[in-house]
Amino acid sequence: MLQDIRKNIKGTTAKIVVGVIVLSFSLFGIESILLGGGSSGIAEVNGEEISPQELQLAVLTQKSRMRSMFGDSIDQSMLSDDRLRPAALEGLIGRKLMVQSAADMNLSVSDSEIGRMVSSMEQFQIAGQFSTEAYVSALAQAGHTPASFRRVLEDDVVVSQLRSGLAGTEFITTAEAQMTARISSEQRDVRYLTIELEKFVAAATIDDAQIEAWYQANQESFLTEESVELDYLQLNIDDFREPVEESAVLEEYELEKQNYQYQTENRVSHILIEPGVDEAGESAELRLSAAQTALTAGEDFAAVARQYSDDVGSAGNGGDLGFSSGDAFPEEMEEAIAALEPNNLSAPVETSAGTHLIIVTERRDGEAPSLEELRFELEERIQTQSARVELLLAVESLKNLTFNAEDLAEPAKELDLDVLIGEAITRTDTAGLLADPRIIAAAFSEDVLEFGHNSEVIELGNDSFIALRVRTHNLPVVKELAGVRDQITATLTDNAARAEVAAAAEQAVIALRAGATVENYATLNQFEWQVELGASRRSQSVPAEVLQRVFQLPVPAADSTIVEYVTTESGDALVLELVRVSAGDYAQLPLPAQEALKRQVTGEYGNLIDSEFRDGIRSSAEITVL
Repeated sequence: MLQDIRKNIKGTTAKIVVGVIVLSFSLFGIESILLGGGSSGIAEVNGEEISPQELQLAVLTQKSRMRSMFGDSIDQSMLSDDRLRPAALEGLIGRKLMVQSAADMNLSVSDSEIGRMVSSMEQFQIAGQFSTEAYVSALAQAGHTPASFRRVLEDDVVVSQLRSGLAGTEFITTAEAQMTARISSEQRDVRYLTIELEKFVAAATIDDAQIEAWYQANQESFLTEESVELDYLQLNIDDFREPVEESAVLEEYELEKQNYQYQTENRVSHILIEPGVDEAGESAELRLSAAQTALTAGEDFAAVARQYSDDVGSAGNGGDLGFSSGDAFPEEMEEAIAALEPNNLSAPVETSAGTHLIIVTERRDGEAPSLEELRFELEERIQTQSARVELLLAVESLKNLTFNAEDLAEPAKELDLDVLIGEAITRTDTAGLLADPRIIAAAFSEDVLEFGHNSEVIELGNDSFIALRVRTHNLPVVKELAGVRDQITATLTDNAARAEVAAAAEQAVIALRAGATVENYATLNQFEWQVELGASRRSQSVPAEVLQRVFQLPVPAADSTIVEYVTTESGDALVLELVRVSAGDYAQLPLPAQEALKRQVTGEYGNLIDSEFRDGIRSSAEITVL
């Protein structure tokens, strides 16, 4: 459709369509168009609606959060709306319930506090100062308008107040602290010796019969990976680059000189007085008059803006709105700005947001670079634009030709391309052009692999497209014994050594239980041994496997010990002897440790009451998902 409008831009139909679009923007605002418009709710929580826009914004926020966590490597299926929407809706319902509960408790936050929070957020600052441009840009990228962001921030604050209040009702008693310390600060005395796998690896002997038997019994472990060899056609933008005519460069240069970055820019500050009565009961007229009086008396504009302006985004920064080249603000404001001399105060300017008092704090004239300075950039831009048009036309032709062709030879002939031959690729390859996940998905799809059709034209990014066809399908086959002999030998050696380690560990356990000491047994058999007195659950000097097991064991009976062994991932065996258990004593803990224990338990209680509170308000709520 857009291509048709472009071709017939002077036609009546195109003008009507453009007019309708402009009218929609002017009547309903860009926010309603970008977020889908409409007011029909998708859920109700105690009679309060959750709109489709809220859900869409929650999904976009979740996508942004996941991309920042996992980067470009994230599986794109994880970002599908269908996958994210249920959890996002559930989160919105829970949030709505918490906001309603906060409102029932008359929790609130002042406009000045919201303004202070906004102006202090680092993501809205440049060089440590609040920037309106950064503010608006960041909100736009996140799918917010200033109004919607303010509502979200207000809700966040009152919900935080509610949760803090709930958590603050919890405390830990002395008895609870003592009971917790008895377990969490418990200490255990343990001796252990290490039976290293490596000693038995060197002694293991594997013969040909064992290797052959293992090979025959485990052939499914020695299959080659399924692969395909591809024929493909590729279209790149560089194939369509042509020299640029001088007239085109001159025309592009004239357009470039009109670019906003070369135009005169004004740095603007304003005081906004919104219609209606403020929290103190003063009307807009009185507040406007007070601001004008203060300015006439010579007070600093920034100070007056901080005191009177209703624009929370800029008030904290003295009313500064940043630079405009004539298109950043409403038309009424831009007309007033253009007529102002720097540091002169405007008359009141009316817009849909309210009444503005404006000054221009800085004016800078833009000057375009010379033609020669921009020539390379302009030629590159014109060349790329023209090449992209030709590329996309060729792509459309390639799509039509490959869809109906029995192979790639005829499309290649029609488009004067070479059929390229690719190396074999598998489903798990990650290196090389043809290892692109989109190519692998297409090559191993049923339509291409099983039915033998040409693939669809695949866009690879960077103005590159590819169509492919499977030339050869290589099914898995059992590898020759010679190729896997070393692998089998290593496996059998490791298995044999681990069996010997287990046998040695069992013998050690029997000996220690019979009365041998760890020290004597380790010395006799040339094993390393250690003793740890007063090991805690967080000891760093004891192997993790020993520490985990020793704190799982029961308290030894009087005048006896408990002997067991554990194995590590590397194959070593650790034979341990639990000698003594000393219960923790809260009173004996250092003061910082006591405070840390209180914070830990209080935090756990707080999380529990938060969860119980949420479950409670959820169970008594009227929730309808439409």
